[in-house]
Amino acid sequence: MTRPRTILLLVLGAAAAFGATTLVALEGKDVAVLHTRDDTGGARRTRVWVAESDGALWVEAATPERGFYRDLLQRPEIDVEHAGRAQRMIARAEPGDAGHRRIRALLRDKYGWADRWVALLQDTSRSVAVRLDPAPPPTGSGDAGAS
Repeated sequence: MTRPRTILLLVLGAAAAFGATTLVALEGKDVAVLHTRDDTGGARRTRVWVAESDGALWVEAATPERGFYRDLLQRPEIDVEHAGRAQRMIARAEPGDAGHRRIRALLRDKYGWADRWVALLQDTSRSVAVRLDPAPPPTGSGDAGAS
């Protein structure tokens, strides 16, 4: 093999290994899908890591500028797919240092090496914790008293 071809193959192999490791880090463990609506009412699906604590699900907006985070600030009632089921939930942001420390600890503990790997690619120093609680059941369902 010629030297340029060998170098090209090594670079391609390294890129493939980097990509595969990143994919396993991001998708290899528990992932939830948030369904939000943007300013125009358009649907947005966002895959996020999720942790459970204090009877709630917790997710992280890596920065306050993330689209899904801006969406849920405007419309906190969202649909969440997690662990094989869909559920309507209420999102409550916990901005500030305490929320940031909380979500970082939860995700670091749960995702381990993957959290450290992703930290090489995404700065989460301004991340915001988001608590997700089940939404109350809808009221006034028109079949009250029906038999």
